[in-house]
Amino acid sequence: MHLSEEIGSRLQEERKRCALTQNEIADALGIAKRTQANYEAGTSDATASYLSKVASQFGFDVPYILNGMRTTLAVDALSNVEDLLVKQYRSITPFDQEAIRRFLQAMADDAARHRN
Repeated sequence: MHLSEEIGSRLQEERKRCALTQNEIADALGIAKRTQANYEAGTSDATASYLSKVASQFGFDVPYILNGMRTTLAVDALSNVEDLLVKQYRSITPFDQEAIRRFLQAMADDAARHRN
């Protein structure tokens, strides 16, 4: 298997780990479904911009995608409630994930204003 195919395979694995479809990723990122499929097949190389977006929007483990080595997250440091929230977040659509991110940002901004 060539490097591009290995990266594509791990990209597909991350997508499935996050319970997302190719269409959901393509729609959320504004790319063609065929582009997503090509990245996963290894027939096209994913761009740095794309990898940055899937990491920030969906929580993909980019070092794992690129070199096959998982990053160790502080999962043990999460409470049961936090762990449940992460799992629930990953199970909803990208559209709903974006709504949650906007809502949390608004709450954080409001809290910061009240602290000052």
